[in-house]
Amino acid sequence: MKNKFFLLLTTVLLTNTLSAQGLNKPKETKKIPQNSAEQKSEINQIDSLMMKSYERGLFNGNVLVVKNNTIVYKKSFGFTDETKQTLLTDQSIFNPGSIAKEFNAVSIMILVERGLLTLDDPISKFDLGLPKWSEKVTIRHLINYASGIPRIESGLTIINDEGAWNILRNNDTLLFEPGTGYRYDNGNVFLQRRIIEKVTGVSFQEFVTKNIIKPLKMTNSVFDPTFGYKNRTSCYDFDNVRCPEMQFISGWLWVDINDLYKWIEAMNSNRLISKESFQTLLNNPYAKDEGGSLGRYLEKDELQRHNGISYKFESIFLNDFKNNITIILMSNNLNRVWDLGYTIHNLMLGKEYEIPRKSVYQAIRKESPNDINKAIETYYSLKENSKNEYSFENPGELNKLGYELLRLGKINESIAIFKLATKEFSKDANGFDSLGEAYFTNKQYDLALESYKKAISLGGTNGNAEKMIEKIEKEMGK
Repeated sequence: MKNKFFLLLTTVLLTNTLSAQGLNKPKETKKIPQNSAEQKSEINQIDSLMMKSYERGLFNGNVLVVKNNTIVYKKSFGFTDETKQTLLTDQSIFNPGSIAKEFNAVSIMILVERGLLTLDDPISKFDLGLPKWSEKVTIRHLINYASGIPRIESGLTIINDEGAWNILRNNDTLLFEPGTGYRYDNGNVFLQRRIIEKVTGVSFQEFVTKNIIKPLKMTNSVFDPTFGYKNRTSCYDFDNVRCPEMQFISGWLWVDINDLYKWIEAMNSNRLISKESFQTLLNNPYAKDEGGSLGRYLEKDELQRHNGISYKFESIFLNDFKNNITIILMSNNLNRVWDLGYTIHNLMLGKEYEIPRKSVYQAIRKESPNDINKAIETYYSLKENSKNEYSFENPGELNKLGYELLRLGKINESIAIFKLATKEFSKDANGFDSLGEAYFTNKQYDLALESYKKAISLGGTNGNAEKMIEKIEKEMGK
């Protein structure tokens, strides 16, 4: 039954043209129950969703869906790098971004359960050579990003282990009193890993390998793989330009989609840490709405969500405890994993869903820096002739393009796009806030004030518009 079904699915959905474009054939790991017509319908719908998203340039990566502890869908779409010579497989390893931070947090809880440390230990206890503030920062603060420790990153500055030590050991000032604020910063991750090394006497990588990777048989996971490592992917952008291979603080575990599922399943079944320890990491007592070391826990829905971005790598998983569903997407092309993750989830729950449309941002971004008028003409042409194919309902599409132009120093072009956005989405406060920023950058202070006041009248932008108005009035008063 399995072979017959997938032969039909492959024949209907996979044409020679798409194969030439790099779409891999399905790879199933567990047999689907023969009498489950509903499950077959779900699989067909997921495959149609992912196929169309791939065709529209909205996804390049791997997807895995698990229901009732059985893998019901697993498939690879696209290529390992910008050369588009090698197809992705389920053995392809990705940088999962912030999801990799789970491994240090769980390692901390393993040591807690072994009685080797407590979450309320001040980090000064571990003799890391840090300033006096280490006496009031605890491990609990670190795992919940509530420590207030100095930032080790700023903008695009790349920090390695030595650079992180230099910043942390030579800065006597905290950003805020521990436990009174929240800042998602990799300095918290860095110190967790160093504490693990202090307590165990081995490197962070060695500890995780012995206590997590080997017990879970995560056979295709590796720390900080260099370019050329077997099965390693490289991220690339919309213009098929490879991401730079940059150094960063050590200890990032790259995984394939199978190993990531082994990890999630081990957490769900309490194979590494107790249910109580798992709950401790899921719930952030200092910033409930921000999440903690294991991403965001949406208590009402009994749903864990964790996404990670590193350069143009992007991954997400939705871990639905109530309905026993796990959805994982991993991409090396920074595309619609968030939207697709939730779309698949809605599909699995029998809710209404919509196949993502093509990106307006992608359609006009190449023209925008050099011929903004042509780009805007293209926008209106697509809206008139291809409205059902492109996404014209999301103001974020234009907002993203406006900020991209602003970063490129194309200020007038940026203003033109933000003006288009405020025309198209006249009730969106964020659009007027963005336009105000572009005017401010261009020192058009009167127009900036006008835009920020409009943003406030539409509901404001969490106080940013008010702060900018105050800043502009000071600037104008000089």
